[in-house]
Amino acid sequence: MSVAFRREGDDEHLEPKFELPIPPGPNRVTVRGLALIAGKLAELAALIPTLTDEAAQKAARREHRYWSTRQSTAELMPRPAGDIVAFGCTVTLRLNGQRRTITLVGDDEADPPAGLLSFSAPLCRAIIGAETGEVFDFAGKAEAVVIETITVTGD
Repeated sequence: MSVAFRREGDDEHLEPKFELPIPPGPNRVTVRGLALIAGKLAELAALIPTLTDEAAQKAARREHRYWSTRQSTAELMPRPAGDIVAFGCTVTLRLNGQRRTITLVGDDEADPPAGLLSFSAPLCRAIIGAETGEVFDFAGKAEAVVIETITVTGD
């Protein structure tokens, strides 16, 4: 039979659904980040049985697989000493003259408006290993970053 006369199903025109992308690199987490992952998994596990819509159920299962993978690959990082900028530290710095406080966290815990930056963000990569008082070039600007304080807060 000619394809011109074949009835096409509605599913043939839908975009394929892929798994949620996993950020590249190690899955480093803080104690808080590990708790957030566990909370998200528990929330999805409770939600999935209540969903009656097939599309919503598939989306929730896909998200559950993502968080399960993130939990199984999580590397709980040790508490930093606080003498240098490291994963888990809170750093007050001047960026192009403006004071900013950031905490270096894992990819899934990152929330830039709240000051939680992923350790893989360019600014974090530039300051890891720095000490208080150090000055760095950043984003093509000379002496754009000055480290003011490094603290370690409890999780």
